Amino acid sequence: QEKLRVAVLVSKAALQFIQGLSLRSEYVVPEEVKAAGFQICADELGSIVEGHDSKKLITHGGVTGIADKLATSPADGLSTAEESIKRRQDVYGLNKFTESEVRSFWVFVWEALQDTTLIILAVCAFVSLVVGIAMEGWPKGAHDGLGIVASILLVVFVTATSDYRQSLQFKDLDKEKKKIQVQVTRNGFRQRLSIYDLLPGDVVHLAIGDQVPADGLFISGFSLLINESSLTGESEPVVVNEDNPFLLSGTKVQDGSCKMLITTVGMRTQWGKLMATLSEGGDDETPLQVKLNGVATIIGKIGLFFAVITFIVLSQGLISKKYHEGLLLSWSGDDALEMLEHFAIAVTIVVVAVPEGLPLAVTLSLAFAMKKMMNDKALVRHLAACETMGSATTICSDKTGTLTTNHMTVVKACICGNIKEVNNPKNASDLCSELPETVVKTLLESIFNNTGGEVVIDQDGKYQILGTPTETALLEFALSLGGNFKAKRDETKIVKMEPFNSTKKRMSVVLELPGGGCRAHCKGASEIVLAACDKFMDETGAVVPLDKTTADKLNGIIESFANEALRTLCLGYREMEEGFSVEEQIPLQGYTCIGIVGIKDPVRPGVRESVATCRSAGIMVRMVTGDNINTAKAIARECGILTEDGLAIEGPEFREKSLDELLKLIPKIQVMARSSPLDKHTLVKHLRTTFNEVVAVTGDGTNDAPALHEADIGLAMGIAGTEVAKESADVIILDDNFSTIVTVAKWGRSVYVNIQKFVQFQLTVNVVALLVNFSSACFTGNAPLTAVQLLWVNMIMDTLGALALATEPPNDDLMKREPVGRTGKFITNVMWRNILGQSFYQFIVMWYLQTQGKSMFGLDGPDAEVVLNTIIFNSFVFCQVCVPYQICFFFSIFLKEVSCFSPVFNEISSREMEKINVLRGILKNYVFLGVLTSTVVFQFIMVQFLGEFANTIPLTRLQWIASVLLGLIGMPISAIIKFLPVGSS
Repeated sequence: QEKLRVAVLVSKAALQFIQGLSLRSEYVVPEEVKAAGFQICADELGSIVEGHDSKKLITHGGVTGIADKLATSPADGLSTAEESIKRRQDVYGLNKFTESEVRSFWVFVWEALQDTTLIILAVCAFVSLVVGIAMEGWPKGAHDGLGIVASILLVVFVTATSDYRQSLQFKDLDKEKKKIQVQVTRNGFRQRLSIYDLLPGDVVHLAIGDQVPADGLFISGFSLLINESSLTGESEPVVVNEDNPFLLSGTKVQDGSCKMLITTVGMRTQWGKLMATLSEGGDDETPLQVKLNGVATIIGKIGLFFAVITFIVLSQGLISKKYHEGLLLSWSGDDALEMLEHFAIAVTIVVVAVPEGLPLAVTLSLAFAMKKMMNDKALVRHLAACETMGSATTICSDKTGTLTTNHMTVVKACICGNIKEVNNPKNASDLCSELPETVVKTLLESIFNNTGGEVVIDQDGKYQILGTPTETALLEFALSLGGNFKAKRDETKIVKMEPFNSTKKRMSVVLELPGGGCRAHCKGASEIVLAACDKFMDETGAVVPLDKTTADKLNGIIESFANEALRTLCLGYREMEEGFSVEEQIPLQGYTCIGIVGIKDPVRPGVRESVATCRSAGIMVRMVTGDNINTAKAIARECGILTEDGLAIEGPEFREKSLDELLKLIPKIQVMARSSPLDKHTLVKHLRTTFNEVVAVTGDGTNDAPALHEADIGLAMGIAGTEVAKESADVIILDDNFSTIVTVAKWGRSVYVNIQKFVQFQLTVNVVALLVNFSSACFTGNAPLTAVQLLWVNMIMDTLGALALATEPPNDDLMKREPVGRTGKFITNVMWRNILGQSFYQFIVMWYLQTQGKSMFGLDGPDAEVVLNTIIFNSFVFCQVCVPYQICFFFSIFLKEVSCFSPVFNEISSREMEKINVLRGILKNYVFLGVLTSTVVFQFIMVQFLGEFANTIPLTRLQWIASVLLGLIGMPISAIIKFLPVGSS
């Protein structure tokens, strides 16, 4: 049997050798690749990795052979010589994907022209031109038609311009989303590099939560599991090691760590080819956009009904006149033009009635907020996150790095039973001299080997520590004890490593010792690792049994460290039995306690004030952390999160509670310590579903992804966060600062309120425009506002109004009111009162002008009707120009919720109104002022110089003053309306 087995193996090796020779003879290195100094082309590399072709890989000499052919070193990486990098880029390409081209401005113009009502108006304009020129000749007969055409083009170009600018903003933000950096070794130095700068031959270091940045091969690593679901759809992770070394771009590291050799980049990778078949779509509509689309549809149907009635009323006068004259079958060109004008007015009533600006206002407001939040260190990945954050009622915040600075240092250590301050190099040096040599040796062996970090020498010859803040703090401590990272790592060989696991809350490693045998090292949450120890090292360095008295003493030390807001870690080791296999689990018990360290992570400046701001804004802040409960409570008190009536609970206790107990506990929970990802997920789920809260969650690790996904809004940390956490989040906090989260909430509220302002503005204008033309048509047989004039008003409302009101920046008063929550009404009773009050005032003004205007202004003669209609049009526009100021006045009082204003109108002087913060803010908003100024200027030009097109006539100075005053009177009227009592909702 043995001879047979050997024969089979020899035959197999011979066949592989023969096949390898044939493959080797088949592959010819292209001349341009040889000339550049490489021995393998991009297509060959792509076929090896993408096809998982082990035979080809063996043919080329394995990973080492590929590295040689790419003129790189698995240890030192690429040379950074500029000429070498350029040659490599020319041969293998860049690690960038082909992006969809930015749509040109004319595409947006074409899309704007697709509007049904504008198409109907265009047909009206065409018929008007044909009939008018036939009857009255050029150019007099073309005035009406050209006026409608000019109005249509103006609306189209303004709409297209705003859509085009918004698309450019989203394109810029999309680039920000894709900025990812990885750790790379080049010229023997480890450094951070953008994934777009990677080239074949680069040596990249990956850890849990990282995204594989390009196709490549596994060089070395531990317990590496890759989630390939984004490419294959398979949820089961793939084990990657020397036997299966293939790593594909776009996949994610689920567990373990590794070094990989980049082989294929950009569009040649499997991910690149997949992206080439897809056209990247924009963001879906946000909930508010969907809601407002529904509102627009309903109002549009109402407008259509009024338009039909208006057309019937206007036309029946002409038809009845012709009927009485017996000329019903005899129609002149003038009669056709009059009917066409009636139809155009009916169509423009639909144009004005349909509030197309509602969704546009949401998009503009969100785009503006996203751009501004980027400046405030918050990158919004999903549009809906802006408006959702404005409704947030609860924030479940991580501790480390969010509430604290994320710059950790070891400040206290308990080794061999003695507590020492080690917050500076001198104290650490003193501790080293006091400890037995064997203890120091074991301690350094544990810290330098059982770590996910690394100590490297940068290009300036200085030590640089890479890794998480906790790992960095421990490595700094070990270096201050006089340890040498490289020398200590070279003494032993790592046989197996189990990276930090959020369930076990520990990290373990097995080392092969120089003299033979193996030793396991473990570090992690103090209570858990100490519970796994049955021995400890005493003052002499001897290993003695860990009795109950000593265990209680060590637990007391852990508690005292935690009470000082120190994060504690316990380090232990155990000698392994002979014959330990890599397939075996690293033992969980039987360790010897080396020591306990207390790590300080100071609270970020401004966090306490931010938490207080959240509290005053009705947002409950909860801390959810994996730390010791005493540490968590100390930090929570320092931040102002934990109050007298609040509850701090541990994860294990929380998960044992029954549903009834949870319903009583959850509203009181302010701190959850020692929490697992499942605990965090459960808390968030109950808050959202059972208590109907709008929940924001912060997180940085892969383990936070479920909670980030479950939350209404997920906030991932930009510095400490893994790529998996960022991908699961809606917003990335670029500076990892809690204060930025408060800024996001403020912007969210600003978006919500700005859109409320716009809705109030637009519905007011809609109601008035409908009532004026409809009532006038019913009672007088003609409409004072023509098609061209209504189109101009429509543009003021839909586009300029959206631009002006949607770009209001947030103010501090926004954070002094209760959140809207999940069930709050968008159009409140206060808004309805303001809409109806303003509509009533404007309608009375328009109706009074129409019935009494001629006598009021002393108008007579052939132009009296045209002059009166011009005054009505001018006054109507100035009422709309003043509406934004009135709206801001309403909202300023509504947001401040002051009751000190007397109901007597005389007590509200203009000076008092100037002191309102929102009005002062408007004067600093250049977009707002620019829009209002442009509207007034164009209105003046339209009335004074475009009479033929706009059906207007130049007005006198007195008539202009009267028009402006009628608009301004709305300001005090709005103040009076404010004091009409309405419900709170």
